[in-house]
Amino acid sequence: MRRTNDQGNTMAERDTSIRAVERAITLLRALNKMPVSTLDGLHQATSLPKPTLVRLLRTFVELGLVARGARLGEYRLLDGVNALNSGYHHVPRVVEIAAPLVRELTEEIKWPIAVGMLDVDALVVRYSTIPYSPLSLLHSSINMRLSLVSRALGRAYLAFCSPEEQEMLLEIVRQSHHPEDSVAQDRKVVQAMLAETRQRGYALRDASVRPVSGTLAIPVMANEFVVASMGLTWFSSALTVDKAVERYLDRMLAVSRRISELL
Repeated sequence: MRRTNDQGNTMAERDTSIRAVERAITLLRALNKMPVSTLDGLHQATSLPKPTLVRLLRTFVELGLVARGARLGEYRLLDGVNALNSGYHHVPRVVEIAAPLVRELTEEIKWPIAVGMLDVDALVVRYSTIPYSPLSLLHSSINMRLSLVSRALGRAYLAFCSPEEQEMLLEIVRQSHHPEDSVAQDRKVVQAMLAETRQRGYALRDASVRPVSGTLAIPVMANEFVVASMGLTWFSSALTVDKAVERYLDRMLAVSRRISELL
């Protein structure tokens, strides 16, 4: 009987430990989405009880990962959080090559640029120059999943991949319940959008999705295959689509070609 109790206690302790780790990761992800977060905002974003959040935040402060903000109840991530991934080196080759090139372009033109790669039914942002841009609406876009049929990065990939891969991906997206994927149900609309994208050589985001900004995206090729897409985002109040294309498309294409050459 004692062995059973000990085993039961061990399992309960392990379950509790796992939940604690899950809560800590959930909180870190929420903190990473905003430059400054409030306790109320974190509670809404994570659904974690406020006493739990307070204990976790106090621990993060002690570990040098988080600092209290200027106002009571405000928190922000510190650079110490970067040490959590300092030992991870399995970055895809395309990101390793693209990172310095798109960073250099952002430092020149100021607007942020993202590099996305396919992950089953969406384009996932694997690298972003937001930390090097003074003109960004987001604190971070890393690991953000973007629709293949409504977001510029997704459209740029989908429009330039092979017909076989394109049809396979569209069939997967048609099973999605995400609102941004609903257009995939209309085959004629999707095919017209993809044909237009291929003809002009770049993709734009669906105008109804986040109208406060625009994104211009192009594919990144390795031989004849699309391996990623890269997109530049700007404030809609600062530039029209035509102006963004006129000013930045050629530079984006030059960077994409350079990435392809180095792959």
